[in-house]
Amino acid sequence: MKGIRGERLAGEFQKEISAVISSRIRSDYPRLSAIISVTEVDVAPDLKSAKVYVSVYDTDKQRAEDSFQILKENAGLIRRELSKVMHLRTVPELRFLKDGSMEYGEKIDKILFDLGKKDE
Repeated sequence: MKGIRGERLAGEFQKEISAVISSRIRSDYPRLSAIISVTEVDVAPDLKSAKVYVSVYDTDKQRAEDSFQILKENAGLIRRELSKVMHLRTVPELRFLKDGSMEYGEKIDKILFDLGKKDE
């Protein structure tokens, strides 16, 4: 969603989705990964759908994958919680997508570190 209103709405959605995950979802699923961050929300212009980019960081890869699946399965619950907080006519349908930027950054850091060791 473009424009100032769209950017503002995306920012509010990002903040509120993070709050719902850290409070409601975490209390229902205590085994959820420790670090889950909502990196971006892309809201469609008609407010019917929104892509929620989530980064899950955990040392246990299976636990990170399970945490992401829990978020996908609870998209309806998160949407319902959003409707209580945000006063909009329609709250968009949420689609959770993985944001791989943290893993990509780690990969680049490792490559640069390895290149630095070769120069020595």
